[in-house]
Amino acid sequence: MSEDRIVALVGNPKPASRTRDAAERLARGLGDEISVIELSEFGAALLDWTNAEVQAAVGTVAKADVLIVASPTFKATYTGLLKLFLERFPGQSGLAGVVGIPVMLGAAPTHAMAPETHLKPLLVELGAICPAPSLYLIDSTYGTDGSLESWLDSWRAVVLRGIGGRERT
Repeated sequence: MSEDRIVALVGNPKPASRTRDAAERLARGLGDEISVIELSEFGAALLDWTNAEVQAAVGTVAKADVLIVASPTFKATYTGLLKLFLERFPGQSGLAGVVGIPVMLGAAPTHAMAPETHLKPLLVELGAICPAPSLYLIDSTYGTDGSLESWLDSWRAVVLRGIGGRERT
C-alpha cells in the first residue's frame, strides 16, 4: 500500500489535537500506511497560493484513495482553516475519484448532523465519493466509547471497496 493511499486531513487550528488523534485512529483502522496533513502547521502559508509546501499537501490530498477530512465543530460547522485549504481544489473535479470520509468532533451530540449536512456536501462538490455516513465523535469519549470502532466495523468494507477500481495518477 502506498503512503498516499489513506490521507488524514486535520483542520483543527490546535496542533496535536484530539481531532488529529481521532483521524489517525480512523486511518489506521482502514490500513497500515497513512499520511497525516495537519493544517495548523502551515499557518499563514495557507494564504500564499504559491507556497511549495502547501502545494505539495494539495497534491497529496488530490492523489489519495481515501481522504479522512477531520474538523472540530466550530459554530455548528467545520473550521475556516479547513475551508481555506479546500478552496484550492476546483469544484466537481478537485477530489474526483477520492473516497471521502467527513469526520467532526464536538463536546455534545447537539451537532451530530454537522458532518453530514455541512462537510459531506463540500467534499461531494469537490468531486469526492462519500459512500458511508459521516462520523461525528464526542471529543471527550471517542477513545473509550467504541463509536469509532463501531463505525469501522460497519463501514470499513464499503470504504475499501470504493477504492478497489480507482486508477492512480
